[in-house]
Order: sequence, then C-alpha cells, then structure tokens
Amino acid sequence: MLNVAIIGLGWWGQTLARVMSGSPHIKAVLGIDPEAPARDAAAAMGLRTATRFEDALEAGDVDAVILCTPHKQHAAQIIAAAAAGKHVFCEKPLCTDPAEAEGAFAAVKAAGVTLGIGHERRFEPAIIEMRERAKAGEFGTLLAIEGNFSQDKFLNLPADNWRLSPVHAPVGPLSATGIHLVDLSISLLGAPNETWARLATRATHFGNGDTLSVTLGFENGCTSSITAILTTPFMGRFALFGSKGWMEIRDRTHPEQPTGWDVTTVLRGQETKTRFDPPHLAVRDNLEAFAIAAQGGAPYPVTIAEMEANVRAFAAISRSALSGGIEKV
Repeated sequence: MLNVAIIGLGWWGQTLARVMSGSPHIKAVLGIDPEAPARDAAAAMGLRTATRFEDALEAGDVDAVILCTPHKQHAAQIIAAAAAGKHVFCEKPLCTDPAEAEGAFAAVKAAGVTLGIGHERRFEPAIIEMRERAKAGEFGTLLAIEGNFSQDKFLNLPADNWRLSPVHAPVGPLSATGIHLVDLSISLLGAPNETWARLATRATHFGNGDTLSVTLGFENGCTSSITAILTTPFMGRFALFGSKGWMEIRDRTHPEQPTGWDVTTVLRGQETKTRFDPPHLAVRDNLEAFAIAAQGGAPYPVTIAEMEANVRAFAAISRSALSGGIEKV
C-alpha cells in the first residue's frame, strides 16, 4: 500500500480522494490545503489535514504526494518532493515551461523516485485496445487523429479562480481538457514537431479563452486535429485513421463519473462494428499503476520522454495561440 498526501483539495483533489477509496494499492492519508472549507471536506472523507505543502514532505507516513495545485507550482513542488524522497503524481499539465520541466525531471531521476501524470485517458479500455491494434498494424499505416474534449464545468467559477487565469492556466481549454488529447496523440504517433493553434473567448468571461483548435504535425507526416471548448455541454471523441481502417471512441459522460463508451471500428473489407464499453474507473487505474511502480512493480506506463514531449507541445501550442502562426515544437 502506497500512502499519499493530496496537495490541493479542490474539485479534483476531492475527486481523487473518493476514487482511491478501497484501492488495494494506494491510500490517501493526508490532505493539504490553505482553505478551511476544503480541509473540512477532506476531513469528512477520513483524511487528516494540514495547511502547508511542507507538512506532507515532513510526514513520516507519507510515501508520495499527489499534486492538484496550479500548474505554475508543479516544477518547484516536484523538485522539493523528490529531494524529500517522496514519489510524485502530478496532475496535468505537468509544467507549462520546458525549462522548468527539465529541472523537475532531473530531480526525479537523481532521487530515484517515480513520477506519475494525470493522463487517465490512457487507461480507458478502448484507448488501450486502440493502441494495441495500431501497434499490431491492424489499421495499416497511421494517417491522422481527430479529437474533441469539451465541457462546461468551469462556467460557475468566479472570475478570479486560478483555472481561468492566463498566468496560472495559460490557454485555458488546453490545460483543462485539450492536453489529454495531446498526450493520446503522442502515445500513438510519437513526439510532434510543429503546431498551429487558434484560441478565442467567444461566450464567457474567461481570461484564458473558452474555445481552442489545434493542429499537431508529426515528422512522419501524420496530423492530429484537436478541439477543446469550455462553454458547451460535455463532448468526448477520439478517432484514429489508418490506411486499412479506423477506430472511434465516444465518451458518454465526463471521465470524473464515466458511464461508458461507444466504440466503432471499420476495417477494409469488413462490416462496421459498433459496441458499448461499460463504465471503468480509468482514474483509479492510473493512480494504481503509479503506486505499483513506486513500490518496485511494473514500470509506470507513461515515460519521462513522453511527458517531456507533452510539455514541449504545450509550450508550442501556447506560443502559436498568441502568434497565430505555425510554431516548432
């Protein structure tokens, strides 16, 4: 059992505490937040609480920290946790600046601790199947990806919430949802080498945008087209196209409370196959994979190289959203 402290007890920190409940591999024992209402909510779930990040690093019964903090704090917190000998699971995006990320990666490697990342979409059963079938060549030569991950969960946030800040969460739709699709694209196609992005604020007061379209280009000629919107009801779709067929996965609800997926596969010369995949707690699978790796089991399935590619893509997309031009990754 890996004992963890959750740093940041807002919406997602509380969600992770609930998801971990009953896991045989990972257990939340401490919750850290400067705000009393957040600590009260965590205490109601059975966690002891404290106000300072350092309290988690000093706790003898804490093996790892889970960072649910503003993105700009991640690098320094990863470095501090690694220096204290704590494993680190960091919510996405890992960092917004590649130079800061390099410092975090170096600290983790030097300390010999495990680094996990909150890209739970990788752990959805249909996504795992897609990657395995793509690797086996069933779809032929891979050509393109299309993805959309949109939600309206932020509409009731106050204007000064950090998730709506162009400083703390630059390119809001990217850091909120689109970065998951960037990660899935990297997992299938490798590291992108260029990008074009368009960011707009069309229907909200959000200071960091509510509508984003991104095109990622890859060295092999593949393309990933991504849309992320923060002012429309939930939409989740991810499709991979190859020379011999394609596969599309549609989420029925937000991954916070999954109710299943509709999966369509078409291979040349065969009938279209459509099925329903039942709900599955991919969020828990990700946390448990991290815990197993931290305790010397199977390696964590998202590599440092993939995390680095994601941070570099995030930075390039952010530059493109500001410049309006194609940016190198």
